[in-house]
Amino acid sequence: MTSDDSIFSLNETLGVIKERRSIRSFGKDEISDEQIRILLQAGNEAPSAHNQQSWRFIVIRGEKKQQLAEMIVEGSSSFSKPSQALLRMSARSIASAPVVIAVANSGDLISHGTELFKVEKDLSYDFFRTMEIQSSAAAVQNLLLAATSLGLATVWLGIMFLMKDKVLEFLGEPDGEFMAIVPVGYASRTANNGPSKLPLEMKVKYLD
Repeated sequence: MTSDDSIFSLNETLGVIKERRSIRSFGKDEISDEQIRILLQAGNEAPSAHNQQSWRFIVIRGEKKQQLAEMIVEGSSSFSKPSQALLRMSARSIASAPVVIAVANSGDLISHGTELFKVEKDLSYDFFRTMEIQSSAAAVQNLLLAATSLGLATVWLGIMFLMKDKVLEFLGEPDGEFMAIVPVGYASRTANNGPSKLPLEMKVKYLD
């Protein structure tokens, strides 16, 4: 039987999955437009509910990126101290990265899902909202893994959901389910081995 660690040496894809880390501090080296496009293409290849691809990618650089970081710091004051600390940490990650990729739900599936799939209106919103979130989460994971494969560092700033409406307004996106803010760059220092994972046996149930 193959050991848990050796499984990830079986092929390149499994190795990338094992290697991916959440990096919150970035060096000054820029990343190229070609690298950014590769990440976006990888995200766009994700599976989506009924192939609706109800996501949008927003690339944020330069002054706009700094404005986003400043907005987060300013807005953090209305939250509890633990949340403030995480939001300000996120702002520092955004400021230090050469580029930030935001992923937002377009709302298309929510808007048209009832007609497409004949679901009662009182059930449709939560149903299609969940499908959009699942689809966009898959797109973000594709993007993270593609970045790792190129030697780039990323972090998925999930805490930003606390400021969902403000961030969507900043991005010029319609109201919807904001999914992710992902700073991208080169790690400022060598990543460690990452947090240990619980044994697989604690997370799996087999039904025969």
